[in-house]
Amino acid sequence: MRVVGLRLLAPLFWIAAATAQIPSFQHVVVIVQENRTPDNLFHGLCVAPTPHSCSTTPTNEQYNIQMKNWLDKTSPTGVTQPSPVGLAAKYDLSHTHSAFIAMCDLDKTKHVCRNDGAAGVTCSQTCPTQPQFRYVDNSTGIVNPYLDMAEQYGWANYMFQTNQGPSFPAHQFLFGGTSAPSSADDAAGTFAAENMTDSGTTGVSTGAGCTVPAGTTVEVVDTTGENQKIYPCFEHQTMVDLLPSFVSWRYYTPNATSIWTAPNAIAHLCQSTGPGGKCRATEWVDNVDLTNAAVLKDIAACKLRSVSWVIPTGVNSDHADINDGGGPSWVASIVNAIGNSSSCDGNTGYWNDTAIFILWDDWGGWYDHEPPTILPGAQGDYQYGFRVPLVVVSAYTPQAYIDNTRHDFGSILRFIEHNFNLPMGGLDFADARAKSDLVSFFDLTSKPRTFQTISAPKNAAFFLNDTRPATDPDDN
Repeated sequence: MRVVGLRLLAPLFWIAAATAQIPSFQHVVVIVQENRTPDNLFHGLCVAPTPHSCSTTPTNEQYNIQMKNWLDKTSPTGVTQPSPVGLAAKYDLSHTHSAFIAMCDLDKTKHVCRNDGAAGVTCSQTCPTQPQFRYVDNSTGIVNPYLDMAEQYGWANYMFQTNQGPSFPAHQFLFGGTSAPSSADDAAGTFAAENMTDSGTTGVSTGAGCTVPAGTTVEVVDTTGENQKIYPCFEHQTMVDLLPSFVSWRYYTPNATSIWTAPNAIAHLCQSTGPGGKCRATEWVDNVDLTNAAVLKDIAACKLRSVSWVIPTGVNSDHADINDGGGPSWVASIVNAIGNSSSCDGNTGYWNDTAIFILWDDWGGWYDHEPPTILPGAQGDYQYGFRVPLVVVSAYTPQAYIDNTRHDFGSILRFIEHNFNLPMGGLDFADARAKSDLVSFFDLTSKPRTFQTISAPKNAAFFLNDTRPATDPDDN
């Protein structure tokens, strides 16, 4: 039986199952990387030197990675054979809502994605042939830290992004359960669907949220399509608004106005001084850290908050054409800092009471063979999107645990609610629509596993002393 803990009868009074090692996790860390699918990034799970069992109809002991015969309606045979590409490939694929529509190739009668339209996803820079049909070449071991964590801990065969588009709406869903401008808009199926554009002469966005210059807009999708643009400052509750006072939070990010800094687009969390200004809300000042590597300092100083979202810099993001291959080491450095912690939380260390979720914010335009479920009604005009990787790490996650439940970003919010005894679906957004809460990844009745350091080329010291400019994880 996998349990996280029983519910609170009073705000600070946990009652645990008699056999549980801990009643709940004291810390939840959500590490968000950029723009990959399982077929693209985790191909290495299924090849030498230590290949695992992989299948497109997996059991709970098989990774759902497709190695060949990727669907391609432009091919005479209807399929294309994938080929390798470097993690730091110098080209980028579109991951706009229109790119989703092209790749999905919706069967309007059955209301399902055919998933054979990836060739219609556009490519920028100098692109190789069939750039969408590529998997990350791991011949140098560059993604071994990711593979090691998936093999040692938990892997989700079916984690889907909740939105059908790029990073800005994705991070709104990860933080607040919706990219809708308001609660009423969410109920009506009206969502911010894209990244920002600037109405000036350049057309290049100067950022996102309630402090960007006037004229910055985001496209909104509803049941009639993307027919309007609005200023990207919204007002609705987010996950942090549900947290009781004794549950602290922190959002680590490299830039106050980036499209990945989700709190900047929520009016009450920002309290902007005006377009072109800055956020001044107490919640912002106390909880948003604009030095993302500070998460490593906080772990070392025993200052890890109850709930943390961690955003990378561009070079460590895994985003094609932006990253330099540092992403696997960046993520490993955070996991290692938590895993090797011994003096925090009453000298028990963070490892024994922390749940770590590692996921990628959108599919990035890369092929993936698993079609998403399309929600019925107005919600289905923007939910769900393509599959993204999810690795779950904790002392209570069985080795090589593979989960075959269908999850989405709302599942992470539901886990936070479950862990801290909040009403399930309390936001009434993606957390209310989600069908899972990720508790299956944890067996709190088991003895905590001893942490084994994840081997990686770069360690925490590298990231703490990195003097390169902290660029955003994308240049879209």
